[in-house]
Amino acid sequence: MSKIRVAVLVGSLRKGSFNRQLARAVEQLMPSDFSFDYVRIDNLPLYNQDFDGDYPAEGKRLKQEIESADALLFVTPEYNRSLPGVLKNAIDIASRPWGANSFAGKPGAVIGISVGATGTALAQQQLRNVLAYLDVPTLGQPEVFIQHKEGLFEADDKIGSDGTRKFLQGFVDRYVAWVKTHGKG
Repeated sequence: MSKIRVAVLVGSLRKGSFNRQLARAVEQLMPSDFSFDYVRIDNLPLYNQDFDGDYPAEGKRLKQEIESADALLFVTPEYNRSLPGVLKNAIDIASRPWGANSFAGKPGAVIGISVGATGTALAQQQLRNVLAYLDVPTLGQPEVFIQHKEGLFEADDKIGSDGTRKFLQGFVDRYVAWVKTHGKG
């Protein structure tokens, strides 16, 4: 049986990104028939409709990586009560030109972590609105708004808190079922 490939888009470019750590922690909780492919978004040009006739190489690469995936996982920080521009730019590139939306029909989920008390709730809501328009069936529950605190992650990106690990395993279990119900799985 082939593995279910998950395209992971992390909306933070920071070297020590908490969101990348969260993605890696979630990856460690996934069953063995799932694989995570981290999609590079830091080297994309800003979307310009002039690309629609002939996409730059990095835009084509992005679209191909999304299209070859079976499912999507968006891991987003919250910047100024919104999703990061780099993530929105990647979504704009991969969803264009009109009629060539690389995301369409792929089951997805949205999670995130922030130092703020409300986690990434507003960024996630905005992202969910965008994904609904792009025909991405998105897991609604459980919502994962993690507040980063010292000691949350161990050195190997595993979750250091039993309660948080159990909560994230519940998310993983629901996400796996979601993907298998709504995707090729």
